[in-house]
Amino acid sequence: MRWMLLMTCLFASLAQALDYHLQPRQIADGVWLLEGSTDNFAVENGGNIVNIGFIETADGVVVIDTGPSRRFGEALRQSIERTTGKPVVRVLLTHHHPDHVLGNQAFADAPIAALPETTRLLAEQGDAMAENMYRLVGDWMRGTEVVLPTEEIQEGALAIGDRRLQLLALRGHTGADLAILDERTGVLFAGDVLFYQRALTTPNSPGLDVWLADLDRLEALPWKQIVPGHGPVTTDAAPFVQMRDYLDWLDGLLREGAEQGAEMNELIRAPIPERFAQVSLGRYELIRSVSHLYPRYERNAMERLDRQD
Repeated sequence: MRWMLLMTCLFASLAQALDYHLQPRQIADGVWLLEGSTDNFAVENGGNIVNIGFIETADGVVVIDTGPSRRFGEALRQSIERTTGKPVVRVLLTHHHPDHVLGNQAFADAPIAALPETTRLLAEQGDAMAENMYRLVGDWMRGTEVVLPTEEIQEGALAIGDRRLQLLALRGHTGADLAILDERTGVLFAGDVLFYQRALTTPNSPGLDVWLADLDRLEALPWKQIVPGHGPVTTDAAPFVQMRDYLDWLDGLLREGAEQGAEMNELIRAPIPERFAQVSLGRYELIRSVSHLYPRYERNAMERLDRQD
């Protein structure tokens, strides 16, 4: 009996330790946000480093991304039910990265929609990404499995209940990036096309020029409030300004390095401009971006030299 009591206490303590403590914050009429940390994946945060949203409509709730684990997705769904008392009628995935989609299991009874290329990328990379998340955050991931989208969506208007959402199909972050504008409130869920006060990630980017073009499209929308994929919500254009500045600097660093024949190890040690000093994970993401992108810049530099011969 004593052994059973100790085990019960142990499991209760473990369950309490693995609680995301999600607290939705209303940012506009019927629009709610769960704001993640700008830190890296860690056991301490359970992978909760992403901004997740949900929108209340007359027909039910639209969820924007599902988070980094089954446990997170279940906590998110409970939060939605407590907050709105309405069923989830659609899940929209902004892209295939694990912090945005590994909570899908908790919404398997609802339509989960994504761009076609997002579904393909998740089918191709999902298991490997989930395994990596297990290594990074440990027990938070228990029971998490990849669940693919069940619906394909395209760019255009999406009417759900009394809400009209404008969907944009972008490419700069992963090659398949969905942004969502709630036309009633002007809240723009930009996904990871927009980072703010947190260094951007580039593992699947088709090119920084593509990313910059995406920013132009997003900024031209009639938004009133911006929810970046990572970082604080704003009502001004500061995230666009910071993103363009960072992308221009990163592009220049890689291009000049390739033209001068610099080694990758030289670039990962390059000074980060003081104006980015408050951006989280600057050095960490610079190292990753150099490894992801620099070979392409080197090839382009070599091709230009070959054309001169």
